[in-house]
Formats: sequence, structure tokens, C-alpha cells
Amino acid sequence: MLLLLGPACHSERPAPSPSASAPATETRPAAHRDDDASRAAFLVAYPVFMHPRCMNCHPASDVPLQGDDSHPHAQNVKRGPDGRGLYALKCADCHQEANLPGANMPPGNPNWHLPPPQMRMVFQGKTSVELARQLKDPSQTGGRTLDQIIIHVSEDKLVLGAWDPGEGRAPPPLSHAEFAQKMREWANKGAAVPE
Repeated sequence: MLLLLGPACHSERPAPSPSASAPATETRPAAHRDDDASRAAFLVAYPVFMHPRCMNCHPASDVPLQGDDSHPHAQNVKRGPDGRGLYALKCADCHQEANLPGANMPPGNPNWHLPPPQMRMVFQGKTSVELARQLKDPSQTGGRTLDQIIIHVSEDKLVLGAWDPGEGRAPPPLSHAEFAQKMREWANKGAAVPE
């Protein structure tokens, strides 16, 4: 069955204009706003973002990081215009569809990439306050809403790969289920920014 809706069937609301002094942030109604519980949930999830499995692909520069010590990627690898590498050094040249066998061999995923330069999503060096604000700001998330961020951290196979990093690499400090639950709790209770 095909249902077509014409312009009269829905209404459009103009987006609120942010003030000149504050960045645009994603607002969403909280099921039950509880700023203290929201902040606490984010602070539990925050170490996952700062862990090498996440931070290595969210560096402050255009050079991805690697290893549990987050050192700059060997072979002079760079982000590139689409986040998939530069020139002949494409991410997929080494990062195959699955983890390569052996200690510290390249981890894999069919969609291996860094965020593109126009949406860098830097985690490296961010405080919990800065990171929470960034995640709430659609201008820094490629237009993603909080709901889309939650789906990304809960379901995206590239994110899920952090918990299957390959031999010789430590997974993040929380289980994926715990991390996703804390991120949902953060958002559902108001997406409060830690103080």
C-alpha cells in the first residue's frame, strides 16, 4: 500500500534560531527530566569515548591514531576529503571487511573510516563538558539529532567493532550494552551537560 501525503497533511515548524552567543544545540523532550541522573549517566559513558577504541578514530588532527597508546598512525595515513584516506593510502587498503588474524593486525569493518573533515567529531582532548556539548550540537554532528546519535552508538557496526578490536587490543571499559544504556539514559533524562 502506498500512502501519499500532500502539503496540507503535515505542518512544518521553522527551526528555532540560536542566539549569537550560544551554539545551536539539539533539544529533545525528556521522558522524565532528571539533570543529576543524566549527568551521572554521561560521566559513566564518557571513558568509552576517551578509550583508544573510540578516540583513535576521533583524533584532534587529520592523522588517525592507533594502538592502545593512541600513537599517530604509521605510514603517514591522513583523513582525506571523505574520511576514507588520502590518495593511494585508503583505509580499506589495510582495514578489510573483518579483523585480520594475529596480534595487532589491522581491525576490520566493511565501512572503516574516520569522520569526514566537515564533521570531524573530535573526542581526543575533550573534557566531559566539551564532549556532551558537541554531541548535542547538530552543527558538529553532521546534522544528527540526539536520537540518531543514540542509534549510531547502539547499532552502527563500526562502533560495535570497538568491542571486538582484534587480538592484542583492549576493548572499552564498559560492555557495549552498558555503554548504550548509559547513553540512552543520558538523552532520555534531558541530555544534561556535566558541570
